[in-house]
Amino acid sequence: MTKIAIFGVGLIGGSLALCFKGKPGITVVGHSNSQSSVDKYLKRNVVDHATTSMEEAAQDADFIFVCVPVGNIEDYLRRLSELPLKPGCIITDVGSTKASIAEFASKLQFKDAFFIGGHPMAGKEKSGVEAATSLLYENAFYVLTPEQSTPAEVYDRLAGLLLHTRAQLVKVDPRLHDDVVGAISHLPHIIAVALVNQIARYNGDNALYSNLAAGGFRDITRIASSDPVVWRDILIDNRDVVLKLLEDWNLEIASFIELLKQGDGAGIAEQFRMANDFRSALPERRKGVLTSVYEIYVDIPDHPGIIGQIATLLGNHRVNLSNIQIIESREDVPGVLRLSFRDEYQMDKAAELLNKENYAVHA
Repeated sequence: MTKIAIFGVGLIGGSLALCFKGKPGITVVGHSNSQSSVDKYLKRNVVDHATTSMEEAAQDADFIFVCVPVGNIEDYLRRLSELPLKPGCIITDVGSTKASIAEFASKLQFKDAFFIGGHPMAGKEKSGVEAATSLLYENAFYVLTPEQSTPAEVYDRLAGLLLHTRAQLVKVDPRLHDDVVGAISHLPHIIAVALVNQIARYNGDNALYSNLAAGGFRDITRIASSDPVVWRDILIDNRDVVLKLLEDWNLEIASFIELLKQGDGAGIAEQFRMANDFRSALPERRKGVLTSVYEIYVDIPDHPGIIGQIATLLGNHRVNLSNIQIIESREDVPGVLRLSFRDEYQMDKAAELLNKENYAVHA
C-alpha cells in the first residue's frame, strides 16, 4: 500500500488528495494543526485518514506533499528532516517560489528521503478544502524542480504518481522557475494592486471612478483581490527577481510616457501591434499560473423577462451557471449580461446555445 501524506489540505492539497484518493493501492492521510480542520477533511471525504500529529502523518509515508503557505514551507521541511522517515520517501512542496526552498532543502539532512520542489500551476479564486476538486490540475502545467543530484528513479516515481492529476509535467531549474513565474504572475499581481490603489485614491474625491470602473476594469484587475498574506510571503521570498522585473517595468512605462510626450501615434500603435501579436500566439486552452476565468458577455435588449429567458434556455440544456451579473455601463447596447461558469465546457456550450438563438456573445 502506497501512503501519501498531505500537510495542508486546502484548495491545492485537497485537490491533490482527491486526485489520489480511491486509486488502487493508495491511501491518503491529511494533516493540520487544527482539529476542526482535520474534522472538516474527514467530513468532506477528501482523505482516508486525518490527524493533528505530524509524526503520525509522516510515519511510513512513501510521498509527502507540503501544501502550506510559502512562508511556512521551510519550517515544515526542517521539522520533517528531524523525523524518522521511511527510506526512499519523496518529499515535495507546492510553493509558488522555488529557488530559496530548493536551497534550504539541500542543506537539510533527510537521511534516506529525497526532496523535489513542485509548483502546480492551477488554482481558483476560491480557497480552502471546500473548493478542492480532482479536476483542478487537468490540462495544467505542473513544474518539478529536482536538483541535478536527484536520482532519475526518484524523479520518475514522483512523476508517475502525478499522472493521476492529468497535468502536464515540466522539469525546470528552480532559479529559472522563479524568473519566469515572477514575470508572468508576480509582476502582474503587483501591477494590478498598484492600479486598483491608484484608482481608489482618485475615487476618494469623486465616486464616479468606481461607478464607471465596473466591467472591464474589474476584469483586468481581478487578481488584485488575491490573499494579502499569501502574496506578502511570495513577493518577499522572490524579491530579488521581482525588483529587477519592476525596474524593467519602469522602463516600459517610461517608453510609453515618451511616446505620448512626442505625440508619436505610429510608435503607440506599434506597441499595441507587438503586444497583440505575442498575446495572440499564447495557448488559449491551457491552464496557466494565473487562475482562469470562464465568462462570456451577452448583449441583451431591454425586453421584460429577457434574463429569465436566457437562464431558462441554459437550464433546459443542463448548463450550470455559477454567477450572473447585469452590466449597464456600455453605451452602444441596452445592456450586457456577464455569465460565469465553473469550467470551459459549460462556457463553450452556453456560447453555442446563445449564438444559435441569435444573441450577440463576446468573450
